[in-house]
Amino acid sequence: MNAPELTEDERLGLYLRNTDTGAEWWRVTVADRPQTYRLEHGVETAQGNASVDIDLVVDEENLLAKLKKWHREGFVFEARGASPQADAQQRAAFMPALQRAAAARRNAGSAGEAFGASPTDAASAPTGHSVRIGEIEVPCGVPGPLVPRVNPAYLFSERFNDIVEDIVENKRVMLIGHTGAGKTSLIEQVAARAQHGVVRSNMNGQTTVGDFVGFWTVKGGETLWVDGVLPTAMREGLWLIVDEIDFAEPSILAALTAVLEPHGRLTLKEKGNEVVAPHPAFRLFATANAVGAMSQFRHLYQGANLMNEAFLDRWRVYLLDYLSPAEEADVLVRTLAPHMTPTLAATLAAIAADCRAAFAREDLSSAFSTRRLLDWAELMLRTGDPERAAGPAIYAKVSPEDATLIRGIIRHHIAPAG
Repeated sequence: MNAPELTEDERLGLYLRNTDTGAEWWRVTVADRPQTYRLEHGVETAQGNASVDIDLVVDEENLLAKLKKWHREGFVFEARGASPQADAQQRAAFMPALQRAAAARRNAGSAGEAFGASPTDAASAPTGHSVRIGEIEVPCGVPGPLVPRVNPAYLFSERFNDIVEDIVENKRVMLIGHTGAGKTSLIEQVAARAQHGVVRSNMNGQTTVGDFVGFWTVKGGETLWVDGVLPTAMREGLWLIVDEIDFAEPSILAALTAVLEPHGRLTLKEKGNEVVAPHPAFRLFATANAVGAMSQFRHLYQGANLMNEAFLDRWRVYLLDYLSPAEEADVLVRTLAPHMTPTLAATLAAIAADCRAAFAREDLSSAFSTRRLLDWAELMLRTGDPERAAGPAIYAKVSPEDATLIRGIIRHHIAPAG
C-alpha cells in the first residue's frame, strides 16, 4: 500500500490485521465536509462481534499519515464498503462450514464421488469387498503372489489416514523421510490388508530406463519386447513403488511424468508408440530421502538429485518421521508379546530415539530403523543379553565409530547386570 499514490476511491474501505485476541480493523469513509474522512476503529471479540471504539474525522493529510502508519503495523486493505461485522461473521463461519462439508464427504458412501474420481478408481477391486484401514474403507483386490504379507503388529497411526484416503482416490503419493522411517512398509501394509499386488523399483543407480519402461531382446532367433516394471504394473493393476526416486535417472523421471496424472497413459516409443492405459487398480508411489522438506539433509544422502517443484507438484508429498517412542514401544509389545513388557519396550524405544537424534546431529552416519530395533529386541529376548544381541543386530551393520557411540547410548539406558 503506497498511500500517496492512492486515489480517493482506493483509500475508502476496510483495513484489517489479525491479533492474538481477534481481528483489528479501521474503516475509512467520506465525511460530511469536503476533503475530510471518517475513521472508525474496532476489534473483533472472541464471539465474532465487532464494535466501534474510535470514531473520528480527519483531513486528507492526516489520512495519508494514517495509511502509512497502518501499513507499517501490518494492516491489509480489504475492500471498499466492506463491513467489519460481516467480515467477522464470515471468518467465524468458516470452520463450521468446513467441518460440515468434510462430514458430508465422509458420509457420501463412496470415495469415487470425491474430487471427480471416476467410479472405476474407487471400485478398483473386482470382488466388491473392502477393508477398513484406520478410518478409511479401502477396496480389496485379488489375492496373488505379489500381495505382501500382513504384519499383524503394524501400527496404523492416525496421521496415516490422509495417505490411505489418497490411495483410495488414486492420487500419486510420494513419501519422504529418513532411511528406516517406514515409508515403503506403510504402502506394503495397506496393500497387504487390501489384497493388492506390489512391485518395487529401486533407483539405486543400477536401474536403467529399459528396466523401467521396457526393451527389445532376442530369444530363440525371435525379437521380443519385454515390458519394464512401469507398463507391467499399469497393465496388471499392480501398485508400483519407486524407491529412492531422488536417485533416479532423468530418462526415468521423464517416463514417469507421462503417467503422474490419475488417468495418465504411457507411450512406448520404442514399440511403435504403443499406448498403455492404466488398469483401474493401478497405483503409483514414490519414496525419497532428500526432497522438499528433507532437502536440508541432502548431504547425508550422497548422490541424491534435486527435484524441481513442477515435478513435485504432480504428487501428494507426505513427510514421514520415525514413530514416537510411545508408538514404537506399542509396536514392540504387540510384535513380541507376551515376553516384551511395556517397561522393557519403553527403554528400547528411548534408545532408538537417542540414536536417531544422534543421526540427525550427524554424530551417527547410520539411521536406526524400527526394523533394526525389532530385530535387536527379538534377539535380546532369546539371549537375555542386550550387548550380545546388539552384535549381529546392530554393531556388525555399522562402522566401528558408530558402534562405539551406539554402545554408549545403550549403556546410558541399560545398567550392566550385577
